[in-house]
Amino acid sequence: MKTKELIGIEDLFGAHNYKPLDVVLSRGEGVWVWDVQGNKYLDCLSAYSAVNQGHCHPKILQTMFEQAQKLTLTSRAFRNDQLGYFYRELCELTNSHKVLPMNSGAEAVETVIKTVRKWGYHIKGVPEDQAEIIVCENNFHGRTITIVGFSTDEGSRSGFGPFTPGFKIIPFGDADALEAAITPNTVGFLVEPIQGEAGVMIPPAGYLKQAKAICERNNVVLILDEIQTGLGRTGKILAEEHDGIEADLTLIGKALSGGFYPISAVLSNTEVMGVLQPGEHGSTFGGNPLACAIARTALKVLVEENMIENAAEIGTYFLNALKQINNPMIKEVRGIGLMIGLELRPEAGGARQYCEKLKEKGLLCKETHDHIIRFAPPLVIKRDVVNWALERIYSVLTPDAG
Repeated sequence: MKTKELIGIEDLFGAHNYKPLDVVLSRGEGVWVWDVQGNKYLDCLSAYSAVNQGHCHPKILQTMFEQAQKLTLTSRAFRNDQLGYFYRELCELTNSHKVLPMNSGAEAVETVIKTVRKWGYHIKGVPEDQAEIIVCENNFHGRTITIVGFSTDEGSRSGFGPFTPGFKIIPFGDADALEAAITPNTVGFLVEPIQGEAGVMIPPAGYLKQAKAICERNNVVLILDEIQTGLGRTGKILAEEHDGIEADLTLIGKALSGGFYPISAVLSNTEVMGVLQPGEHGSTFGGNPLACAIARTALKVLVEENMIENAAEIGTYFLNALKQINNPMIKEVRGIGLMIGLELRPEAGGARQYCEKLKEKGLLCKETHDHIIRFAPPLVIKRDVVNWALERIYSVLTPDAG
């Protein structure tokens, strides 16, 4: 009864901008979560990869507790004793030159749009207000007016115009299309290494390396949105490593705090970030000491507890096992690390029904674009738990099982 009551209150007083599964969670630990009635579930979504380190990681929790007792917010009008260490440790981990901290992934995207446009005008010499940024079809970079304006998802765009100009859309994974789209006014190419919200869409091998070379030849800034793919999700600290490149600008967020506190960051080379001067961009909460302290520990445990290596090893095992499911309604299983998508054929009747059945068996995952199920558990998951999950996935997705 408590579950229905809570859902009723939520539906009565809340905006209906989400359609969650009807489970009301109240506690989490590692890869597991519990609902208000005490039922236990395996979390195979990780809050869209924000909880890579597992729910309520004890070391991150301790850092949050200790820092919250000392200092939480100063604004950037003053300095704090966590920000500099956060900058240095993040730059050393990701081989970056400069960091600009914000709060959400969408804020990081807005920040990089402003920064690369200013770079275009001040450094590249693009005429004022003529800068162009190239993006990809089926992208997902956030929910602000500017960002949804260059989305190709009508559900994200419809009814929200007019939109910000200055964006050109090309097919994802097509290096020739990128080269053809570049003009003298092109300042940046913004792309996800793997399109998460689109359904774990993986570009052809070598695509990012080609994109990097094209951008270098044309004096265009390569911007990688690693808000979902970064910080270990694909079995590397950043997904760009799979192609052996370094972007000019990289966006991270979500797992940067291990799910404890909103923080995001733009990672940059000195040339691009150097165009910003005091007063031109900022955020009251951006770079606050509580967020920085939490992020420092979140990054530390990722490395010290071998979560990135675990994602690579267990992800390969999980992916290969899912590919063995014998069901003609499965179109494709694809993934890298612990970022896996299982795409069903349209005649299967949609992915949500399977997500609901899996919920009843104690496994939580979410459909995307109607026909795709994403599996993205915390990076601390072990093989025996994956086997537990596979038993339930097989029972739901194998015809006439059990």
